[in-house]
Amino acid sequence: MILFLVGHTLSVRRRIVTLTVLAAVLAITLFGVPLALAVAKFHESMSTHDLERAADTVALAVTGDLANGRVPELRPAELGPEGQTRTLGIVIGVYSPTGRLVTGQGPAHADDFVRSARDSDRASGFLGDEVVLAEPVLSGPAVVGVIRASHPRAVLDDRIRSTWLKMAGLAGIAIAASWLIGLRISARLARPLEELAVTAERLGEGDFTVRTRRTGVREIDQVAEALDVTSERIGETLERERTFSSDASHQLRTPLTGLRLQLEAALESPDRDPYATIRDGIASADRLERTIDDLLALATQSRAPRALLDLGKLFEEVRQTWHGLLAGRGRALRISGREALPARAADAAVRQVLAVLLDNAATHGRGTVTVVARDAGDALAIDVSDEGAIPDGADPFVTRDEAQGHGIGLRLARSLAEAEGGRLRLSSPAPTTFTVLLPAERPSPREEGPGLAS
Repeated sequence: MILFLVGHTLSVRRRIVTLTVLAAVLAITLFGVPLALAVAKFHESMSTHDLERAADTVALAVTGDLANGRVPELRPAELGPEGQTRTLGIVIGVYSPTGRLVTGQGPAHADDFVRSARDSDRASGFLGDEVVLAEPVLSGPAVVGVIRASHPRAVLDDRIRSTWLKMAGLAGIAIAASWLIGLRISARLARPLEELAVTAERLGEGDFTVRTRRTGVREIDQVAEALDVTSERIGETLERERTFSSDASHQLRTPLTGLRLQLEAALESPDRDPYATIRDGIASADRLERTIDDLLALATQSRAPRALLDLGKLFEEVRQTWHGLLAGRGRALRISGREALPARAADAAVRQVLAVLLDNAATHGRGTVTVVARDAGDALAIDVSDEGAIPDGADPFVTRDEAQGHGIGLRLARSLAEAEGGRLRLSSPAPTTFTVLLPAERPSPREEGPGLAS
């Protein structure tokens, strides 16, 4: 998958560069070809203009001679700017009205352009390898001669070719610039995709803390955001599964131990009523099943709705579960405060919190274990204490030895209490006392009795 993403990214880069260059070539072609044709027309027009200016200069110089029947003599000054004449290779021929070459250079007899110019204002065009312009010389209304100006067509072709080469050079520069721009754009667009590929690879390796960088490209940022959400959800799911595994192994140990002790006690007392043992075993199995349901609810974050806590029923379950276990270790269990101020919380959550605290007292404490419910102002306080002690400076909520479960249960209990809007704290390190505080729900004045209402 990662190789596919990397290969796809490289393909995207090539495509972006190729499309950018093709767009530039298309634009240059659409605008360059008509412009090249216009440039050719422009140079043809300029060539005709140069011939016309040279012809006009000669016509002004020879009009008097032709009108008086004399053969004019062409001097360099009369041919126009000498540098331009030499550069363009312009040659001038003066013809009589009958089409005979009088002076200068050109065909001995009038060509089509000279003949056309006698009957019109001007004639110009291409003749073989020359560019030709012919115009009449007038003396009053009479045509006294014709001026023929020409230069090699190669001069015009060189001009056009030179301009086209310059245009082609500019086009090449534009295409190179578009290629560089395409590289930059492709890098800007492909780099986020490459980063997404790296993020996906790290995600596949189990690093669910990885997050993608935002690029400002909306579509890519949407993919990055979706990948971040997926990473977070997968991480949360795996963390809940890990938590469930550790919590389940920790929380199921106590009810399984109780069930085992009941069965061992039945084996040691063969005269005991087997039906009573079976009933006790079924009750223990029910508590075990309830514990599993509570842990599954915790793992899937589908907690039971909060309701008024039935302390009497809860404490009776505590007595049934823990009295035998503690008695088997020579320790007593005392429960009081069943009529304390009611609180609104999920039975499953509070049951698991008390299970953790009692398991901690049974495993790490000593002496009598006491469970007391009391009114703590705006909260219901449930104290779970034993006659042991916690060393100074030790934090019982920090996981110290996950292999033995130290700290795992207390951490779970605190998270459950906080999820119900309450708190779990160490009230006294010696004797060890943990206190669960739950939001109390005081009865309204009507529920307390009409005589209390003012």
